[in-house]
Amino acid sequence: MVEEEKLNVRLRVGDSESKTRGFSKPGHRLWRYGPLIIWATLIFIGSSNLLSASNTSMFLVRPLHWLLPQASDTTLRVLHFIIRKAGHFTEYAILALLAARAFRTSSRELLRSGWFWASLVLVIVYSLSDELHQSFVPSRTGSIYDSMIDTLGGWTALALLALRKRREV
Repeated sequence: MVEEEKLNVRLRVGDSESKTRGFSKPGHRLWRYGPLIIWATLIFIGSSNLLSASNTSMFLVRPLHWLLPQASDTTLRVLHFIIRKAGHFTEYAILALLAARAFRTSSRELLRSGWFWASLVLVIVYSLSDELHQSFVPSRTGSIYDSMIDTLGGWTALALLALRKRREV
């Protein structure tokens, strides 16, 4: 009977510790890192022939031509270019936010305290590896400029998040 009560006390203490850290779910690592891994996988898939400029022009330029019937071909190509670069910026901003979400709730103190820099390093390394991957795809080209746009997108999202968190404190 006494052993059973000690066991119940230990279980309750363990439960309260896990809830205070925000890890009450059994699959907390999957919950924390799953969205980040899924998004990184989608970026990798998008770096294939699937989202090459020739393929995206089919579903971007035609609607643009419909929306702007008087636009010249040059204008449509410039708009296509801008939309593609905005995609780079946005997809890496999302990657940075998902990394920050994962690292800010990490069980590792180093990641929790250095979430901003850990997230930014992840964005930089992933964007460089993504451009390297694209250099091996025949319909794509690797570009350091795209990597810089990716990094800027990630940095912007992280800076806005850090400012928001600072205001909350």
